[in-house]
Amino acid sequence: MNNITFRDAIIEDLEIIVEIYNSTITSRMVTADTEPVTIEDRLDWFKNHTPDKRPLWMVENNGEICGWVSFETFYGRPAYDRTVELSIYLHENSRSKGLGKEILSKVLDEAPKLGIDTLLGFIFAHNEPSLKLVSSLGFEKWAHLPEVAELDGVKRDLVIMGKKIIKI
Repeated sequence: MNNITFRDAIIEDLEIIVEIYNSTITSRMVTADTEPVTIEDRLDWFKNHTPDKRPLWMVENNGEICGWVSFETFYGRPAYDRTVELSIYLHENSRSKGLGKEILSKVLDEAPKLGIDTLLGFIFAHNEPSLKLVSSLGFEKWAHLPEVAELDGVKRDLVIMGKKIIKI
């Protein structure tokens, strides 16, 4: 049984954040990075997160870190302040166990409290598990960017999935 909890990331979590992220690179399904990143590479990214507006959450299942969630500013202009790019990364031992749906549900519940009214997911078109996950919670395909990435000599499409958050 899953016992999911969330907490704000602290600098000491950056090592596991990078480890989880790097574990997705070889699949060529999740990230456009083609080589592992370092803690130093991700330091500025980490510092751009703030608990009250653009959090970086550690996700724990039964007390063990199983992943992380990042809310990132979209496009960096003030008019887009209520729109964020969402990223969810799970430890390889925690994938395909239904945790993604629980995590995404929590994100949807918390987004209005963070001043967010639009969530975006940038997902490779061949990443069917992630597309299925976000679609199951009401995200819709808002854009299809054909062959904008190349991974190991293969051109890949990017899909932008979006969801408007209804304020209660």
